[in-house]
Amino acid sequence: MTKQRIDARFAALKAEGRAAFVAYVMAGDPDPDTAFEILKGLPGAGADLIELGFPFSDPMAEGPPIQRAAQRALAAGMTLRGVLALVRRFRETDGDTPIILMGYLNPLVSYGFAAFAHDAAEAGVDGLIVVDCPPEEADPLADALDTAGVSLIRLATPTTDDDRLKVVVRRTSGFVYYVSVAGVTGVKEADADAVAPAVARVRAASGLPVAVGFGIKTPERAAEVARVADAAVVGSALVDQIAASLAGNQPPAPKVLESVAALAKAVRMARANTAPAAGVQA
Repeated sequence: MTKQRIDARFAALKAEGRAAFVAYVMAGDPDPDTAFEILKGLPGAGADLIELGFPFSDPMAEGPPIQRAAQRALAAGMTLRGVLALVRRFRETDGDTPIILMGYLNPLVSYGFAAFAHDAAEAGVDGLIVVDCPPEEADPLADALDTAGVSLIRLATPTTDDDRLKVVVRRTSGFVYYVSVAGVTGVKEADADAVAPAVARVRAASGLPVAVGFGIKTPERAAEVARVADAAVVGSALVDQIAASLAGNQPPAPKVLESVAALAKAVRMARANTAPAAGVQA
């Protein structure tokens, strides 16, 4: 089914007149079994889409929380093949929730683009975000993903001008991920007033939904972004919950899923009793 799940989910949410809540977690953090417990609980807690990070030793776009999550996952033995195994287990009981893998190019090069795209589609992956793969270098990967029916989802940022945006959205499908702040994950906060015109510009250039991330930690901030974007993405706040639970010798899954439920509720209710903001799909 692959990329069709993404399109179907955004179409359903558009009909409901609300944005999506996208939960990011790191595959294998803090260990494969706990990671799967969290993963399988995300849809029930309110996640509309899931971004599943695959751990890499040099995650250049990540702030300390996700860097540490990657280190925990690698120390627990997680590999790219192990990530796909987690997705296969998830698909045994959930055939509807879109899963987007997010990570870096080196593990994909080592795996082989064609082999990875085939195995990812077979496992039930719907899309792929590769943080450090520029559009000019992406055609071999895009070709492999197109053959397998997996979406290549690209990043736009506050520094992406109109000319560059045309390049960024070429061969992008599913949605565009808008990085709301200049910098790494988990450090600065998104400003909905600044995000709104950028989202409208990216949506106009791509014809696709726009998900906003890299600066959303609280339900209040998630709701603000959900009023102007098609999706709000939260990651660092969730992996911080894992770290805090481990430090307190507590099981991570309940706390993570509690946070997901609060964030998802805020996103779901963000447009209730308010007129849609200019340019928002409703």
